[in-house]
Amino acid sequence: MKALVRSAPVQAALAAILTGYLWLVLRTIRWRWINVQPIKAVIAEPGGMIACFWHGRIALSIAAQPLVVPHRPARLLISMSDDAGFVAEAMAAMGLPSFRGSSRLTKDPKRRGSGSAAYRSSLDWLKQGGVFILTPDGPRGPAEQMAEGVVRIAQRTGAPVFLMGFAARPAARLKTWDRMVLPAPFGRGAMVFDGPLVVPEGLSAAELKTLRQDWAARLTAATDAAEAALR
Repeated sequence: MKALVRSAPVQAALAAILTGYLWLVLRTIRWRWINVQPIKAVIAEPGGMIACFWHGRIALSIAAQPLVVPHRPARLLISMSDDAGFVAEAMAAMGLPSFRGSSRLTKDPKRRGSGSAAYRSSLDWLKQGGVFILTPDGPRGPAEQMAEGVVRIAQRTGAPVFLMGFAARPAARLKTWDRMVLPAPFGRGAMVFDGPLVVPEGLSAAELKTLRQDWAARLTAATDAAEAALR
């Protein structure tokens, strides 16, 4: 079954279906942006920028496309998994091409190559003034626990970081590790932005860990605020 799903014809069909679904989500949901002015101000200026949202909100994140794509070149970080190929293809069709890799910096030699390559690509992209978008708990979780990659990248580049909380109603919540949210077209949606955040210079490893935990809590709070805005 996995071989069939990963075959080129099936991947192309899945990409087409997902592209159509994302287009409906983007165009038919009545989206409300909350605290959007700070990110608009940063997008209007040159220089790289990082945007984060939880992995379970991937299907909702397309709502940020009109905010970014017409104004700045943007790239997503998407898993190297064969199963994620059609996701990368669909997002590219929506104007959001990807780097393939992980937000988790690992010493595991089986996973190290792709993560290191994505890390280097993200640094170069930000230095060129691009917008780098990632899910800091992806691709394997644990859900809503921020991996160190985003903090390390922000530290190396000095790029400002925005945390984005997404919600929609009506929506289905899948029984996956990330509790994936799939919004129904023609509903209501909300996006809550927190930032810009920066990593101060000279932080110790312990201080970076504390900062990462603070950012994770703030991202969850932004997501909860988006949910609350639809009640």
